[in-house]
Amino acid sequence: METAAPNQPDVPARLAALARAAAHGTGRPCDCAGGLLRVLADRADGTVVRHGALVAKAHAPDTDPEGHRARMALAAHPSVAGIFLPPLQAPLAPPAVRRDTRDDGSAAEVDGRPVTVWPYGPPVDPEDPDAAPWEEAARLLALLHRTPPPEALPAPLPAMRAPVKAALAVDRMRGTAPDHPAAATVLRAWRTVPGARLRPAPGDRFLCHGDFHLGQLVRDARDPVRRPWRLIDVDDAGLGDPAWDLARPAAWFAAGLLPADVWSRFLGAYREAGGPAVGADLWDRLDVPARALTVQTAALALAKSTAEGRPLDEVEEVMIDTCARIAGKRTDPAPPAST
Repeated sequence: METAAPNQPDVPARLAALARAAAHGTGRPCDCAGGLLRVLADRADGTVVRHGALVAKAHAPDTDPEGHRARMALAAHPSVAGIFLPPLQAPLAPPAVRRDTRDDGSAAEVDGRPVTVWPYGPPVDPEDPDAAPWEEAARLLALLHRTPPPEALPAPLPAMRAPVKAALAVDRMRGTAPDHPAAATVLRAWRTVPGARLRPAPGDRFLCHGDFHLGQLVRDARDPVRRPWRLIDVDDAGLGDPAWDLARPAAWFAAGLLPADVWSRFLGAYREAGGPAVGADLWDRLDVPARALTVQTAALALAKSTAEGRPLDEVEEVMIDTCARIAGKRTDPAPPAST
């Protein structure tokens, strides 16, 4: 849900200045209704601020500069014009933002974090799950996976980060919630994921999104008639095994969170569009990535719930129980006997 921008921390305020300059030009008055200024996200891995028809994003502080340049160039490349929402040229920066000479959409920084500017696109409506564009998402992923990696990028395109993100989630759980009674269950499930599948293989030369979920889809408002869906967020994109882009819906289906008919529609649309991630034996390719995404989701649930001092919610409990099935045993203590 969008939240109003006033009284936000320093980075959102600086991004707001950049987004305003992008929308109207430096020094020009804003005539947007109510300013149309919203903080769309403010997390450690990215802060996103909207102003009118544009958004500005401050990427993670530890973003690799060369990998970032390659990923931004990929998002702007003509070969993926119908797949990714492309970035915009960053504007002349207001005083709070430093600008360098790059022209690939990564031309500004806030507190050392690279900043990019994008068209605003209406996202999937979380209040209307029946209208979720599963088939459109599947076709976009299939098209991405079938697109040859562009050769003329300013830096080598790195490996997509889906396996790394799973490992980082487990590390975060170990650091934040090592004594949680369900942590051992998650670690048992993690040990069933072969380490070799977490490393890039020489043959993994497919373009991948690296962090696909429905929140990575927006309408392309530049086409007001068709308003097609486009993928966003290239921070984890790169070369790899395309099965990882199907891993989250596969994990949700295996956990019982994604209805069988929705999973069937998604998978059918992906296959019909020529997606290379699955073969005749569906789970031969999907099993390990789906297990890893289950563990990732469960590990983050334990880390976040512990940091927030709250019990697990219903969906988080389902993911822990799915880890227990993967591991063969749940390690929570039994509830006390009733008196």
